[in-house]
Amino acid sequence: MFDRPEAWFRGRAPDSGFCSLRLVHNRSEEIGVRQGVLEPIQTEDDIGAMLVVVDAGGWGYGATSDLSDAGLDAALEQARAWARRAAKNPVVDFASVSLPHPTGSYRSSVEQGWDTLPLTAKIELLQGIDAGLTGDDRIVDRSAALWHMSCDTLYLTNGGGRVDQHLQQIVPDAVVVVAQDGDTQLRSFGSRGVCRQGGLEVLQSTGYHDAPPRLVEQALALLGAPNCPTGAMHLLLAPDQMLLQIHESIGHPLELDRILGDERNYAGTSFVTPDMFGSYRYGSDLLNVTFDPGVPGEFAGYAFDDDGAAAERQYLIRGGILQRGLGGSISQARSGLPGVANSRATSWNRPPIDRMANLNVEPGDQSLQDLIGSVERGVYMETNTSWSIDDSRNKFQFGCEYGRLIEDGQLTTVVKKPNYRGISETFWRNLVGVGDPSTVDVLGSPYCGKGEPNQVIRVGHASPACLFAGVEVFGGA
Repeated sequence: MFDRPEAWFRGRAPDSGFCSLRLVHNRSEEIGVRQGVLEPIQTEDDIGAMLVVVDAGGWGYGATSDLSDAGLDAALEQARAWARRAAKNPVVDFASVSLPHPTGSYRSSVEQGWDTLPLTAKIELLQGIDAGLTGDDRIVDRSAALWHMSCDTLYLTNGGGRVDQHLQQIVPDAVVVVAQDGDTQLRSFGSRGVCRQGGLEVLQSTGYHDAPPRLVEQALALLGAPNCPTGAMHLLLAPDQMLLQIHESIGHPLELDRILGDERNYAGTSFVTPDMFGSYRYGSDLLNVTFDPGVPGEFAGYAFDDDGAAAERQYLIRGGILQRGLGGSISQARSGLPGVANSRATSWNRPPIDRMANLNVEPGDQSLQDLIGSVERGVYMETNTSWSIDDSRNKFQFGCEYGRLIEDGQLTTVVKKPNYRGISETFWRNLVGVGDPSTVDVLGSPYCGKGEPNQVIRVGHASPACLFAGVEVFGGA
């Protein structure tokens, strides 16, 4: 499908300066069953190209869904025209930025392809999951869904660069809602945080088939549970809540374009400033955070970002000290700060900007029982259900679906509507326990939004269970 545009580029790309062509083909299918009824199946098939031209120190884009020679010619001329306009008032002299001409490829590891299972069989699978969410008159709603995404990209440069990448991603979901005496509770299969690269084998590795009885049992337990207590205490977060904590209070604050002020009109700024890198204590000595697009199966894995930079594992925070930001080649050149290969675009009609990819907390050496056993009084929380954070990504308040008290080193009473609040720049310094590899889960989110115009992108977050001291915990209304 990309052969003809590639041949056009090799014949038409300018010899001088920098020029690139990024071809993108996105496809998706989402199948859902709710209360035994098949919902409308949603499909997407979208293809197009983005051309970049650097001319006289200016940077210009031209995007098109017309992949004929004429359509690509028009996009190239548009990119040239914008580069010339931008050269009059450049943010940076783009001609001085060393841009790569990479060669390579990447493929998601897939054991069982999405298309190997007929549509009727996928529907039957979901009907089985949905039926497993029954069995009690207090159940008022239930659903099960599968969302599959496939993305082919080809990145070409006028210096001989050629990178082809193929991603396959899958998001299983299930939700049960229960109600009694005016109280409504729900439990979900990770609130769409259970998402991986791969094929249908992901359903087995994530425990999707076995989830319904647990979700029903926990939802019903919440109905009769007391509210989460209020006060400063230890807080133990499961990986499916850690994913949001990492995302909001580490990932977004460390984006270099946000630190440079690019996002203040829409997504906000950051409490992090350029002088903090290399010396700022972001967390306790136990906090180690990596950017790692190479984790097998993690949602946002890749070999090269959308500006052609090779993706490598890097420490962002090591021993609690801030080391580097989340910024691609352009942001690194503008800021003079170290970054990573995370210049990414949601599709062909958006320019790459600084985005999280696989952003992970590294495991420690404590088992889950070790973490629980060290707590005299605290709360254990699973699965995000609400979030609020200020526009500098500092003050936050998060709520979870499910909680349990920790008393004298034991998990005890189930509590509902567990919430906590804190300040990013002090919260991570109260990290007092990090789970070992047996507590790690590889999770993520399909819904990270940023940019003007908006871009929704996929991110991965792997984390162990983590224990924090002196956190302000409270119950919902």
